[in-house]
Amino acid sequence: MNNASPPPPIPPMPPRTVLVIGSLAWSLVNFRLDLMRRMRDRGHRVLAAASDFDPATETALRGEGLEPLYLPIDRTGTNPWRDIHTLQALRQLIRDRRPDVILPYTMKPIVYGCLAARLEGDLPCYPLFTGLGYAFCDPSPTGKRRIVRGVSIALHRIATRHARLAFYYNIAEARDLRRFRLVPDTTRLVAVPGSGVDVDRFHPTPMPDAPMAFLFVGRMLHSKGVGDLVAASRLLRAEGHRFRVDLVGPLDSNPDAVSDATLQSWLDDAGIVHHGATRDVLPYLHASHVMVLPTRLREGVPRTILEAMACGRPVITTDAPGCGETVVDGQGGLVVPVGDIAALAAAMRRFLTDPALVARMGEQARARVVASHDVHDVNRLLLERMGLEPSAAPLPLGVRSWA
Repeated sequence: MNNASPPPPIPPMPPRTVLVIGSLAWSLVNFRLDLMRRMRDRGHRVLAAASDFDPATETALRGEGLEPLYLPIDRTGTNPWRDIHTLQALRQLIRDRRPDVILPYTMKPIVYGCLAARLEGDLPCYPLFTGLGYAFCDPSPTGKRRIVRGVSIALHRIATRHARLAFYYNIAEARDLRRFRLVPDTTRLVAVPGSGVDVDRFHPTPMPDAPMAFLFVGRMLHSKGVGDLVAASRLLRAEGHRFRVDLVGPLDSNPDAVSDATLQSWLDDAGIVHHGATRDVLPYLHASHVMVLPTRLREGVPRTILEAMACGRPVITTDAPGCGETVVDGQGGLVVPVGDIAALAAAMRRFLTDPALVARMGEQARARVVASHDVHDVNRLLLERMGLEPSAAPLPLGVRSWA
């Protein structure tokens, strides 16, 4: 007989006030809502700060018991006076709301969130690096991009000087965090498998009827490879293949944005449709056969890829950092070299000439996401590392392997 007493219950964590900072208000709903819900359910007060709040976003956050706070952030601007205004506003917000923990993500929230945390009492601040972006995508930048990178490096070094722990999405980001000393050598880096995906909401559905539909989801940026997708589509149409290409995503103010004229020239091609921005990508995923993200950028762990895989859709992407690690070539998708239009067309051709491959790789994609990218496991990892949730049972192996 086993007379061993059961283990004592894990005591609850004391309630904290957590400040989550993003560049765009909608990203708080689209990428961080499940994370903030988990914080709320653990008894914490959650402040959600960003710019450009609209009534729908503010209502969505308040409806979840979260507190939206406007923060002036010029996401793509380089005006130092505007950035100083952002820092001053953050410092005042911290004085007024007195958060115990700060979680900033994307470049400007990380820089000014960490700096404000230092200046207002050295508060615990855990930067979440979701991708280093424009300033770091070129290995040998010149001109404006070189200047932006130099300023970015200097600002990160100043701001993160006291950071004890930081999160990152892929090994290339971790290497550059160390290489450029964006965080101190003493800062512990914890790998996170992206923002995760709700595998119940993003569920498989039967493949739609022919013709085959390739789906691109993202901002209309040249560096996202959308032009490469159009060029590959033209090669395949010249061979006589019938298919549709759906482009879902907004035009952008980024220096790399696709112009209206260029986009219109693409839409003049047969079978290419631009649906604009959306706040619900699920219907587009279910109406597609294959997700295509031919990015030339280094990504974190692209949420669009995870959502497509969770829906049982195979993915074609490039070997750019963040994408090649998320999709295993030949198992749930195909990986092609960055900027190789002929290879991209060949990958699309494989699905066009072997439709059974779509369902087979779609099943593999779904299984991979469920094992390694479930949003609840990802968020638990984040909260445990920040001391906002006690450690309980071991995390699933696929998630633990990132930590």
